[in-house]
Amino acid sequence: MNFVRKILLIGLVGFSMQTSHAEMTIEITEGIESALPISIVPFAMQGASGVPVDVSFVVDADLARSGYFKTLDKQSMPGRPSTPEAVQFKDWQALGQNYMVIGQVTEDHGQYNVQFQLFDVYKGEQLMGYRMTSSADELRRTAHHISDLIFEKLTGKKGVFSGRIAYITSSRQGKQSNYKLQISDADGFNAQNIASSYEPLMSPAWSPDGRKIAYVSFEKKVASIYIQTLATGERVSVAEFPGINGAPSWSPDGGKLAITLSKDGNPDIFILNLVNRSLTKLTKSMAIDTEPTWSPDGNSIVFTSDRGGKPQLYIMSSQGGEEKRLTFSGNYNARASFSPDGRSLAMVHGNGSDFRIAVMDMATKSVTVLTDGRSDESPSFAPNGSLILYASRKGGSGYLSAVSLDGKMQQKLVFNGSEIREPAWSP
Repeated sequence: MNFVRKILLIGLVGFSMQTSHAEMTIEITEGIESALPISIVPFAMQGASGVPVDVSFVVDADLARSGYFKTLDKQSMPGRPSTPEAVQFKDWQALGQNYMVIGQVTEDHGQYNVQFQLFDVYKGEQLMGYRMTSSADELRRTAHHISDLIFEKLTGKKGVFSGRIAYITSSRQGKQSNYKLQISDADGFNAQNIASSYEPLMSPAWSPDGRKIAYVSFEKKVASIYIQTLATGERVSVAEFPGINGAPSWSPDGGKLAITLSKDGNPDIFILNLVNRSLTKLTKSMAIDTEPTWSPDGNSIVFTSDRGGKPQLYIMSSQGGEEKRLTFSGNYNARASFSPDGRSLAMVHGNGSDFRIAVMDMATKSVTVLTDGRSDESPSFAPNGSLILYASRKGGSGYLSAVSLDGKMQQKLVFNGSEIREPAWSP
């Protein structure tokens, strides 16, 4: 596990927003013991021919991979009702189903009317029902929205199925490796290439409004931090100083970046004002200070430093001032990520040669290790704070994983034919 990332020469071969098909396989490696039985009945197609997305299939997959639900196999269903009158609740009660979802998709001059209803099977009552209109291109997003509504209704937590993730992939092309900065839906579909390179790309970071991504590039043979607008593909270099320009982190208001610069000698933490491009130096240590992250209220910066001899996490005011050490257990703590509510701090926690994902309770400062891998890194909180996305390695392969904040649910996300690293969940 490298503390300071190596300086890499990145030769960019082009930027695009090309959409590719999903190549990601999601495997639930450990689910919630009390997962709720639910049936997502295939939605009826009324006047709809050649619907581009099976809405009910997407909803079923979303809820199943959350770990909170156990969905019923279609072959085991006693029927395919699409209206409340057609539901025979006793048949579904006999199968031990707590909840069920029915729906319809109707085509109307190129638009699709989607409606669904969620039922409590044992009470025989409707809990929720919605109607919505979608274009063909937005049907998958509509399905994810339905999943979010159902998830929140039954768990009390915001769903994250409509969110997006950014990540770096690498694949071999002859004697060369091709690296890509991509974004996709949370289930791996609708992947878009943001940047492509024959050398590694680094440190993608979403703006708070989800419209831009900052990342590190060396395409001019010097380290640079770029900001790219997703809608247009327009990008601009915002930090191109001598030495290291790395680890960008957006302020909650989107007006600043906390970055690592070594222009004065040692790597230190700086605040870059994106309006006037002014710099404020926060740390002035002879040690290596890097990987800054903002607290959700914008008042604090947590960063990694080896000033105590080994990498540990420190906290200071975003206005500058005294730095205080946060972590004391383990010989390595780095790459911090705040939960959206600011109550928890995810990190890479190392003991010996094992590097795992841990979380600190900011009130008590207690640290809980959530994973059992040997090389887990780059934790990123989901927008609802219930999941942490991270990168892992096993047998020479890199893939993504997710773990719930209590450690009870774990997922493995594998991109076929590609290694994947440095995930970042959109706001």
